[in-house]
Amino acid sequence: MSKGQRIIGNITPPNKDLETLKKHFSQCFDKNENFDFEKFKKQLSKNEINFSKESYGMDWLGKSYARLLATDETTTLLKEDETFNQKKENKKSENLLIKGDNLEVLKHLSNAYYEKIRMIYIDPPYNTGNDGFVYQDDRKFTTQELQELAGISEERAKRILDFTQRKSNSHSAWLTFIYPRLHIARQLLKEDGAIFVSIDDNEIAQLKLLLDEIFGEENFVGEIPTIMNLKGNQDNFGFAETHEYFLVYSKNKNKTVLNKFNIDEEALLEKWKEDEYGLYKVADNLRATGENAPREKRQNLWYPIFLNEETENFYVTNDNKSINKSDKIIFPINPEGKELSWYWGKSTFRKKKHNLILNKTKNGWQFYRKQRPDIGNIPTKKPKSFFYKSDYSTSTATTQLKKLFNAKIFKAPKPVPFIIDLIIVGMSQEDLILDFFAGSGTTADAVMQLNAKDNGNRKFILAQLPERIDPKSNKTAYDFVKNELKIEEPTIFEITKERLIRASKKIQEENKDKDLSNQDLGFKIFEIMPIWEDYDFESEELEKQISLFDESKLTKEDIRALLVTWKTYDGVSLSQSLQDIDLIGYTANYSNSKLYLMDKGFKTKNLKTLLEKIDGDKDFNPTTIIAFGYHFESKNLREISENIKSYTNKKSIDIDFITRY
Repeated sequence: MSKGQRIIGNITPPNKDLETLKKHFSQCFDKNENFDFEKFKKQLSKNEINFSKESYGMDWLGKSYARLLATDETTTLLKEDETFNQKKENKKSENLLIKGDNLEVLKHLSNAYYEKIRMIYIDPPYNTGNDGFVYQDDRKFTTQELQELAGISEERAKRILDFTQRKSNSHSAWLTFIYPRLHIARQLLKEDGAIFVSIDDNEIAQLKLLLDEIFGEENFVGEIPTIMNLKGNQDNFGFAETHEYFLVYSKNKNKTVLNKFNIDEEALLEKWKEDEYGLYKVADNLRATGENAPREKRQNLWYPIFLNEETENFYVTNDNKSINKSDKIIFPINPEGKELSWYWGKSTFRKKKHNLILNKTKNGWQFYRKQRPDIGNIPTKKPKSFFYKSDYSTSTATTQLKKLFNAKIFKAPKPVPFIIDLIIVGMSQEDLILDFFAGSGTTADAVMQLNAKDNGNRKFILAQLPERIDPKSNKTAYDFVKNELKIEEPTIFEITKERLIRASKKIQEENKDKDLSNQDLGFKIFEIMPIWEDYDFESEELEKQISLFDESKLTKEDIRALLVTWKTYDGVSLSQSLQDIDLIGYTANYSNSKLYLMDKGFKTKNLKTLLEKIDGDKDFNPTTIIAFGYHFESKNLREISENIKSYTNKKSIDIDFITRY
């Protein structure tokens, strides 16, 4: 079985919300697939849903533009650094470093990595006025185009285009910059995933409201102050600034599980003891506290516990009568004589009696609960709502990075121990983390170090803009990249890349006595590249599009970039290689039930071989065949389409044939 030929010309990030609406409210779309909101409102009104005009929200100049950027189709390609990726240490790696504008990167990842990321950590520009942040993008809209696309007034469209073109660093500019990135990032998170965002006082108020809007206020987890400079910044007015923050939001708080820290050995010896049931430490009194503790509020938890003071055996009875008249009666009465209640009912008391400690104090006999480890027999502690360790210092992190490079080439990098602690909290040993403001590459370094320590299998995806290094503001970094790395135009990306290479080598050197053969200490590199001149994704008429673009100028590298872009768009991960399929002289590319016909020269004999292979090869089961239309004549495409459509393959595979331009 097969479907007919379809023609696709554009590459857009998925709109899962729109797909959901089409699935459940198809009647609210017209024949041109335009959504009729008024009809939608009437449909919901039947179910007594009230559309109030007043609501709490956040607005700024540029919000409509930011929404447009979040859904605007990409006009870039993904190119693989094949030479680097084929190196022994990188060939099988599932770690990724992507060079380019992170908004474009996120759009390219949005299909293949939809709901695949467990944790996102980002350290975006703080917009301090001194960190170099200005709003800039290369998208060009006329006032009229922006009016129509964003549904705004001419005056507002002019104001928005003004600040996007004059490199503003206002709050509105920063929000317009960060909104589309966070919007797409949320789509990449698993249902039980979470995002961690570092920030300081300059934008925390705005960021909190923005994350409330994108992730939902109900998915807010924490706003955590973190000491990064214990001495404090003495240049600040009024107070020497010692801290910044990180905000945490869940994709779905009902499904997210955040991890706890293991107890260190010193604390373990100091606080934890062991009995026949395992490790424990002394916790709270069995007597309840708080506003619901009084006897009159919880009568069912007011009962006597009987104690044989000689044997120190204690028990409860159903009728509240002691077995022996000489046994002491203990009620939940505090030292002030107030009648309270027990934390446990009688049934829980009987089940957990072994988790009670009896102590005689100046206030009489007391029962204390034993706290057991949450998982297995390993004591843990919940992260506190305030982060501080001596090795969280940015100055220490700068010194350590200086040793790695033998030069001070990056200002105020995030400390590895801090990122390691966030990773411990935010993801398991088998999960994937995304950092699309990679900077010096601390997140990747932290992942590799932690994996080497606990034999984990965490993977990372990093994205970094090839931001040019200004020789005036950072001559050391400029000279390092130009002279030592031999890069003609020094950028921050080259520092990120070199950090990952050196960090990997350092980990291997420091763990020579440990088997790291199963560790992924390499990474693959991909790069965002502009689409070719005259290549028009948006052409409405196919014949017009073909006449505009001269495909003969495309190189093999260009076709490979298009193939990488398409396979990612089709849901194949970047770390997953395509298999070359020989169709008697014509090489096709195959993965995840997708078969790509990219080259010229596909003939009838190749089609015959393809159909035979579908029947005869149990491991070859393409459900979609995609052809690069510029490399096929119209009659060839019709021949493939008609044969695929009419051919009844032995496996009864439903095959979709798509032509892309």
